[in-house]
Amino acid sequence: MKVQRTSRRIISALDPIYDTLEPLAYPMIRFIAGVMMIPHGYAKVFGGIEGTTKFFASVGLEPAFILAWYVGLLELVGGACVALGLLTRFMSAQLIGLLAVATFYIHLPSGFIWVKGGYEYPLFWMVVMMAITIKGG
Repeated sequence: MKVQRTSRRIISALDPIYDTLEPLAYPMIRFIAGVMMIPHGYAKVFGGIEGTTKFFASVGLEPAFILAWYVGLLELVGGACVALGLLTRFMSAQLIGLLAVATFYIHLPSGFIWVKGGYEYPLFWMVVMMAITIKGG
């Protein structure tokens, strides 16, 4: 089956490779985006819940203990679900909320640049989760 393209490729000799790999592009992005959430949740759930609770309380996110568990489990389980394409829209929509808080409440005051504590990284992942929510599993 010939894939209909909306743009021309510079090296048309590579068209068969592009045509073969194109269906894998979105699943690859969805998988990696989900997998990237898992270590954050793992660190909270298995050893960092106290620190997360203290941090949430210090920035005014209450009830801090419940939110710490919710965020940790959402990153861990929700990330795995997004990666595997299970309950994708449900989990990615919740991750949008989590990442919106991280972007606009936690990191915005530090400016844009991520290495200076800015909102660049959570904003990027929030937009990726928005696209995943729209596209689905």
